[in-house]
Amino acid sequence: MTKSAEPLLPAEPASVTERWQARLSSQPRLQRLYGWAVPAAITLLALVLRVWNLGHPHVLVFDETYYVKDAWSQWILGYAGSWPEGANEQFVAGQTDVFTTDPSFVVHPPLGKLLIGVGMWVFGLESSFGWRISAALFGTGCVLLLYLLAKSMTGSIVFAGTASFLLAIDGLGIVMSRVSLLDIFLTFFTILAFWFVVLDRNRHLDRLAARVAAAAAGDRGPDWGPLLWNRPWVIAAGAAAGAATAVKWSGVWVLAAIGLYLVVTDALERRRLGVGFWPVDAVRQGAASFVLLVPVAFVVYLASWTGWLTTDGGYDRHSADAEPASGLFGWVPLALQSLWRYHQTIYDAMTRITAEHSYESPAWQWPLLWRPTSMHAASTIDGQDGCTGGANGCLEILYSMPNPLLWYASIAAAVYLVYRFTLDRDWRHALVLVGIGATWLPWLLFDRTVFQFYTIVIWPFLLLALTFALRDIAGGEDADRHRRLAGRRTVAVFLIVVVALSAFWYPLWSAMQVPYDFYRLHNWLQGWV
Repeated sequence: MTKSAEPLLPAEPASVTERWQARLSSQPRLQRLYGWAVPAAITLLALVLRVWNLGHPHVLVFDETYYVKDAWSQWILGYAGSWPEGANEQFVAGQTDVFTTDPSFVVHPPLGKLLIGVGMWVFGLESSFGWRISAALFGTGCVLLLYLLAKSMTGSIVFAGTASFLLAIDGLGIVMSRVSLLDIFLTFFTILAFWFVVLDRNRHLDRLAARVAAAAAGDRGPDWGPLLWNRPWVIAAGAAAGAATAVKWSGVWVLAAIGLYLVVTDALERRRLGVGFWPVDAVRQGAASFVLLVPVAFVVYLASWTGWLTTDGGYDRHSADAEPASGLFGWVPLALQSLWRYHQTIYDAMTRITAEHSYESPAWQWPLLWRPTSMHAASTIDGQDGCTGGANGCLEILYSMPNPLLWYASIAAAVYLVYRFTLDRDWRHALVLVGIGATWLPWLLFDRTVFQFYTIVIWPFLLLALTFALRDIAGGEDADRHRRLAGRRTVAVFLIVVVALSAFWYPLWSAMQVPYDFYRLHNWLQGWV
C-alpha cells in the first residue's frame, strides 16, 4: 500500500515586526519617510525634555558660578574678567555688569564658554534660560549625532533609533543639557569626531581595496599600497577633536585615540589585502593621516584663544614680555610665548586640584555609580510655595543621575562587547571600545578631584555597547522564528521598564518640586542620598 502523505502544517503568521519590515521593503517612499521620521521624532523628544522649564531654578547651580559668569565677561572683554564678592546674587538679580577688567584665572580653554555666551547674547542675561539654552541645544544635538553615528556604523534605522532614544530619555544626558557646564559641549564634539571617523572608514577602505587590487600581479599582492591623501573626513574629525580639546583638555585623548584607530585600521586592512610590506606601508599612511588630522586640530584649538590673543588684559597675557624665549624658539611671537606659559600655569594648577568634595567620585568608581552629583537642591516646608509634602516638606533637586537600569546594563554590555570582539573582530565593536577607552581610561591615571558627571562623554559609547547587546538578544535573521520572538519580547520588556524608570526619575532630573518622601524613594544606595 502507498503511504499517505502527511498533511502540511499551516504557515505561522508573520509577526507585527515582520509585516512592518515587508511593508517598508515594498514601499520606497514609506521607507524614506521612516528614515526621516525616526530621528526627527527622537530629536524633538530630546529637545522637549531638555528645554521644558529650563530657566528653573533661577540660580547659578554647581559650577555655573564659574562658567556662566566667565562666559559673559569673556564675551564682553575677549577674556575672562574677575567678579567681586557676592557676584552670584547680583548676577541672578540682573546686575550683570559688575565684573572688572582685571583678569580671572581659568583652567579650561575658551570655546565652551564662548558657546554659552552665544546663548546669553541671543536670549538675554536676565533669564537663566539664556544661560542654559546653548547647553540644551548641544545636548539635543548629541542625541541626533548619536543617531547618525549609529546609522553610519550599522545601516539600521532600528539600531540607531534605539541608541539615540535611550540617550534622549536618560537622566545624565538630560541634566547635563540643563546646566551650563562644559561637559555637554565636549560630548557633542567627541561624538561628531567619531562620526567623521566612521564616514572616512566607509569611504577609505573601499578606495584602498580598489587601488591595491589594481596594482596586484595575479594572486600576489603588491609590495606597497597606495598613499591616500584625499580623506576629507579625517580633516573633519581632526577639527572636531580640536574643538573638543578647546572645550576641555581631555578632548586631546579623543584626538590621540582617533589617530591610533586610523593607523591600526589601515595597517590591518593592508595586511588583509596582501600588501607585502604592510607594516612599513601603514607607517607611511599613518604619517599622512597625522598630517591630515593633527594640524587642523591645533589650528581649531588655537583659534579658540583668539579673544585672549587679540586683547591685552587676559591672565598671563604678557607673561613672556619680560623674559622672552631665545634660541630655537626666539622667533615665536610674544603672544604665543605668553599663551604657552599660561598653559604651563593651568597644567600645574589642574594637577593640584585635590581638595575633598562631598560629591567627588574617582574614575575607578564610575562603573559602580556610587556617588552621582547633585547640581542643586532646595527644600520647602509644607504649605509654602505649593508644597503639599506633609511633615517632611518638599524638595527640588537637579540630580545628574543616569537611569540606573540603563547604566548598569550598559556597563555589563561593555564587558560583553569585549568578549564579542575577541570572537568576531567586528570593527564596530572595536570603535565603540576605543570610544569608551579614550573617555574613561586616562582618568584612572590622575589623582585629582573628579566627579561622576564626567561620564557624560563616555555615555554615548556605553549606550552603543548596550544597543549591540540588545540586538544580539533580539536575535538575527539567521535565528529561528521562536528564538527571535522570545528575544524581541525580552528587549521590549527591558525598554518598557527603562521608560518607566525614566518617568519615575524625571522630576529629580528637572528640579521639579516633589514631596521629600518621594525623593527618598530614589535613594537606593547610600551614595545616592
